[in-house]
Amino acid sequence: MTGTSDPRDIVVGVDPVRNWRLAVAWGADEARHRGRRLRLVVAVPPRQSTRRAAEALRHTARTRAADDALRQAVELARARQPEVDTAPLVADGPAAAVLVEQSRGAEMVVLGSRHLGGIEEFLSAGSLAVPVTAQAHCPVAVVGEAEHTTQDSPYLVVGVDGSATSRAAVEFAFEEADLRGCLVRAVAAWQPPAFSLEPGDTLFPAERRLLAEATSGLSDRYPDVPVHHDVQIGSPVEVLARAGEHALAVVVGRRGRGGYSGMRVGSVVRGLLHRATSPVITVPGG
Repeated sequence: MTGTSDPRDIVVGVDPVRNWRLAVAWGADEARHRGRRLRLVVAVPPRQSTRRAAEALRHTARTRAADDALRQAVELARARQPEVDTAPLVADGPAAAVLVEQSRGAEMVVLGSRHLGGIEEFLSAGSLAVPVTAQAHCPVAVVGEAEHTTQDSPYLVVGVDGSATSRAAVEFAFEEADLRGCLVRAVAAWQPPAFSLEPGDTLFPAERRLLAEATSGLSDRYPDVPVHHDVQIGSPVEVLARAGEHALAVVVGRRGRGGYSGMRVGSVVRGLLHRATSPVITVPGG
């Protein structure tokens, strides 16, 4: 089973050996929101040897499993969003490399997550969350649980820290909220000095000024999107994970160089991928 890749698709990575259903459902909904095609991708690892019969059999079995998972994913996507066009693709190559390549020109890449512990999730052979998030050419959504839609006023959380990628994340959050008809909750974290015994200024003037600057002008571009500014005490990971407990998603910028083979992904992103209960959308800068 093959397919072509057009620009601006919503790309969903389908892993035949793990639960891909939440990612496919979330991706199908996103494709409907954005009026895009849904590209469902399964990567088949390349053969290690062209001479060994056992390796050839394993590769054939993997290809069949990929075709089967892809057929099921297409059925699920079409049942959930019948009006969304789907484009299935089986691609040869390591999964992370395939999805990074598929991200070129795409609107978004969507991945599932097993929500294991940090070491298990990020260093396992099958983990895609960190390497794809770190290197993709478009925003990446990692869906560990279904969206939380029980709130009376649905909202997206966006982390604000003043960086260039944070600004890109804020702009993306407003666009996403406009498509979904929900509000934006812009959140900044304030960490008291390590040796301070004072509770700090509860008005957080610097952080509130940062939030005002980050969202300046976007309300004019998206007049139907209400925005709430929120400053909370704690580390950025703790603050954003807590703020996003009932959110449709948490949106953050990808920044800095992390400790995973020099890949460009910040510690806040890694922490949220491990701890957040809502989908996490990471937005590259530029």
